[in-house]
Amino acid sequence: MSKNYGRIILSAILCVVLGSVGGLFTASEITGWYQSLNKPAWNPPNWLFGPVWTLLYLMMGIAAAQVWNQQSIYKTRALQLFVLQFCLNLLWSFLFFNRHWIGVALVEIILLWVLIVLTIRSFYKVRRSAALLLLPYVLWVTFAAFLNGAFFILNR
Repeated sequence: MSKNYGRIILSAILCVVLGSVGGLFTASEITGWYQSLNKPAWNPPNWLFGPVWTLLYLMMGIAAAQVWNQQSIYKTRALQLFVLQFCLNLLWSFLFFNRHWIGVALVEIILLWVLIVLTIRSFYKVRRSAALLLLPYVLWVTFAAFLNGAFFILNR
């Protein structure tokens, strides 16, 4: 197996596994605290979040590996941004589901969104296809930010 394919597999698995850590903060709260919240009419069903996030983490891992496999002066900065936004992604689950800090989570997800956009721009400089793989992620986080905002308004 070539080094490139090995990195893609490693990166994809790592992103899915680490992304699942957010599920540790989420799972126990779905039937408890989260169930008690006032939700907007356009709130997706609970079962949708797991498959969507799994697919997004898989795409993120492939994108990161594509950048990792390139020779570029922009590679290190792009991967640093990727790691930073990934950490913020995990932090959001903790803030929202574990701490129940809906307002703090809203501010954090806006910062996350900005970092994802910066990551996409950085990835684009290294490998266009890697940037394109992150577009569904930024779209989903955009939706999630609006959803977080609705939760904040409806549950003051």
